[in-house]
Amino acid sequence: MAKLRSILRNGGCLLSLVGPEHGARVGVVATMGSWAHYHASMLDFIKQLPALLGVLIGAFGSYVVVMRGDRARFRREHAARWQERQLSAYTDYALTLKKTVTLHRRVAAHLGHDAYPHPLPLAEVTPLLVDAADTRSAAGEGLLMLGSPEVVEAAHGWALTVMEVEHLLHTPGCTADTWSEQMGKQRAAREKYYTAIRRDMELPPGHSGRWQLPPTQPA
Repeated sequence: MAKLRSILRNGGCLLSLVGPEHGARVGVVATMGSWAHYHASMLDFIKQLPALLGVLIGAFGSYVVVMRGDRARFRREHAARWQERQLSAYTDYALTLKKTVTLHRRVAAHLGHDAYPHPLPLAEVTPLLVDAADTRSAAGEGLLMLGSPEVVEAAHGWALTVMEVEHLLHTPGCTADTWSEQMGKQRAAREKYYTAIRRDMELPPGHSGRWQLPPTQPA
């Protein structure tokens, strides 16, 4: 038995012993060699663990970077689409007011108060004004839904001056001077509207739209 313990301590192998009292064969499998192999494997795994952790951390970092990039791209695309819709709403409303002003100028030219080259009597312009008002009402809903408060307020101010222009056309005391004064107010209100749009959309300053006409040459 002492010899068996000595062999187990020193190596680990298959032993065959015969008990003198019982005459039976006893087989013992020493496990020290298996334990040494397991211990060596664990040491190798521990040595490789930092590299494995580095791979996992790198993969997770790449995933986070990709996800953040996708989110940033989505936000940029969403902001671009929003700006496109806003600009479309702002432009549509401006065009409806511009159409109304143009019709008013044609009537004023017919009355001799404006130099617009295509005069028309009020009776012919009235149906066109009604259609322009309907178009402006629809465009105004888009402006209210998408426009900033500052732009909406500026649009309201411009619309009020356009209404005053129309009211002036129906005033018996309308003259070329009063018409020119009211049109100047209308242009100033339009400029405020465009300035509010540029500020809202972070655009650079633009032209005022006030053109200096060349002096009339004598005949």
